[in-house]
Amino acid sequence: MRAVGYQTSLPIEDPRSLVDIDLPRPTPAGHDLLVEIRAVSVNPVDTKVRKRAQPEPGGWTVLGWDAAGTVVATGPEATRFRPGDAVFYAGALTRPGTNAEFHLVDERLVGLKPASLDWAEAAALPLTAITAWEALFERLDVKGRPVPGAAPSLLVIGGAGGVGSIAIQLARRLTDLTVIATASRPETRAWVAQLGAHHVIDHSQPLAAQVAALGLGAPAFVFSTTNTDQHLGQIAELIAPQGRFALIDDPERLDIGPFKRKSVSTHWEFMFTRSLFATPDLAAQGALLTEVAGLVDAGVLRTTLAETFGKIDAANLRRAHALLESGRARGKIVLAGF
Repeated sequence: MRAVGYQTSLPIEDPRSLVDIDLPRPTPAGHDLLVEIRAVSVNPVDTKVRKRAQPEPGGWTVLGWDAAGTVVATGPEATRFRPGDAVFYAGALTRPGTNAEFHLVDERLVGLKPASLDWAEAAALPLTAITAWEALFERLDVKGRPVPGAAPSLLVIGGAGGVGSIAIQLARRLTDLTVIATASRPETRAWVAQLGAHHVIDHSQPLAAQVAALGLGAPAFVFSTTNTDQHLGQIAELIAPQGRFALIDDPERLDIGPFKRKSVSTHWEFMFTRSLFATPDLAAQGALLTEVAGLVDAGVLRTTLAETFGKIDAANLRRAHALLESGRARGKIVLAGF
């Protein structure tokens, strides 16, 4: 089968950083689905793994987690899907990725593709939807216990990225929170406003004064998707006492000492935790995607697809990685078909 992989971690400008290869078609076992890949999207985790993870000598690493495709075979313990089903999912870090014609995934991580979306539109959603959903509703518990005296508002730092783009929609459509998003360029400011942000502020400028100028009061919740280390002091200043803070990026240092005086709780969100540790609630991610698909088909949520880079091959994936590494991407970058 056709696939895209690498043997050495290299800068994306090097043609050997991602190359077109041919690999054996995998065989499903256990709870596996064998999926014929129709579209994939590219996430920051793809670039991070490419830079850090070296395959065994002579072996290949195939990246890619987001995918939409058709089930073509199932393992002996798989009961939730049948050949011919159109599905979407985000996969697991511990298995070969979706940048291949055929891919194995545990059915408990999979949802039926939204019927109203094409393959590319659907492939844009799984990883970011799971990440944003878990961060908002499981880590921050924005619909559960309120923060006493705080403004019922959520600040999303990095609102135009893939995770921010779906987090804005989830908060706006499924909660009563006032949604504040950050964006620094005219096109990204317009993007987050279209997605439903009530207010847009500039993360290239100090955040606390901009939030205060809105006159809403100190927000109960802050969700940081990028450059957390650069904004941590401002977050500590602007968040409400007893507020809740979540992050998803990988700051070299995270000094949360300034949060102590306000008793701010800090929550990491990593959507691969369930699959990485095979937690008892592994199937929660498949159920979550099923709910997301229903919300999309009902017109509550929209795809966050921003750019389609053509077919799935090494050259187009290198272009996508380069754009993500530039920090100037908005929404999701998708590739479709071989």
